[in-house]
Amino acid sequence: MNYAQIDALLHREVIPAIGCTEPIAVSLCVAKACETLGTLPEKITVSLSPNIYKNAMGVGIPNTGMTGLPIAVALGAIAGRSEYELEVLKDADSSAVERAKDYLESADIKIDIDRQTKQMLYIRVEVAAAEDCAVAVIEGAHTNFTLVSRNNEVIFSATAEGNSSAAEQADESLTMRDVYEYATTVPLEQIEWLKEAEKMNISAAEVSFTGSYGHGLGRLMNDNAKVSIFGDTLFTKILAYTSGACDARMSGAMVPVMSNSGSGNQGISATVPVVVFGREKGVSEEKLLRALALSHLTVVYIKQSLGRLSALCGCVVAATGSSCGITYLMGGEFREVCFAVKNMVANLTGMICDGAKPSCSLKVTSGVSTAVLSAVLAVEQRYTTSLEGIIDDDVDKCITNLTNIGRNGMRETDKLILEIMTTK
Repeated sequence: MNYAQIDALLHREVIPAIGCTEPIAVSLCVAKACETLGTLPEKITVSLSPNIYKNAMGVGIPNTGMTGLPIAVALGAIAGRSEYELEVLKDADSSAVERAKDYLESADIKIDIDRQTKQMLYIRVEVAAAEDCAVAVIEGAHTNFTLVSRNNEVIFSATAEGNSSAAEQADESLTMRDVYEYATTVPLEQIEWLKEAEKMNISAAEVSFTGSYGHGLGRLMNDNAKVSIFGDTLFTKILAYTSGACDARMSGAMVPVMSNSGSGNQGISATVPVVVFGREKGVSEEKLLRALALSHLTVVYIKQSLGRLSALCGCVVAATGSSCGITYLMGGEFREVCFAVKNMVANLTGMICDGAKPSCSLKVTSGVSTAVLSAVLAVEQRYTTSLEGIIDDDVDKCITNLTNIGRNGMRETDKLILEIMTTK
């Protein structure tokens, strides 16, 4: 693979985000539509693919103390800036939040599920004021605008596949061997920017230890009073920091995280376990950066096949990346990294995604605990074989088996999950 192509892919998929990326993508689309309209709209109509709707129902919106789509829509109109992309609400201070709450009471806001779209990730926002209207559409990726129009005049139009040709070329032909070779041999200066992922995602965990966020799983595990239960171990610290960052993010803490493939939780799960392990073991900065590159690129590779949104919980994919990174930090090479992937696929395949919410920290913790276990087994040359279940001798085929189950086999599961969630 051409390193420039992989660089483009990583830079496209590993980006900062504030808040859960599904409602934030809705805020982004609203912000773009409002900017195009040129004034605060009197009416906002939002149409969403089922998976966007599912992932935005129960998650905290940054700095609001509220959950769900209505406040995300209102805040996008009041304070959103589309140039910030997945940090669209970073200027939303307490004053903006109060104005957004008032706007909810006065504006005509309608939010519907578009059950006809074939896109798993689809957001359409139409805004109107007086005689003017504007439309913005996001498809395929959380920041990928495919249509912007004002008064039925098209201002911008693109495809749902994105617009980075170098990254797209990498999407088509990446393999696990490419992932490993890139991470372990790329000039270090090309991945030094991943230090920002380390800084941001560890900071999110540390914020969670200082307050009451979500179910408080990370803070609970980090509490000295609970050492007698969990133990004062590296394993416990990995789980506490990873779940803590998720606690803060899912509860609407105004903290940025480095996301992966459109998901902050995936970015957290790909980063925090590797960083905590590397710091505790005193590895060199180069070794840690290469482990982070291996982890994040593994996640990106798997998500290219799975798709951004599915019925399969993203923690399975992200934890697979961190398992590879930890395996590398433990001295594993390509062979052992492949063992770690196989162990992960054999264990967590089938965990459902029932939307973004505070309890995602429980799933993240399950994924990361399995990641550590899989890495320890891998470096001991212990791994699941092709005689067992869906595992194949070829690691890329293993990944394809995982993503086929998540993308194709769980379609009906996805529909049933949404039905249950919307009829409670």
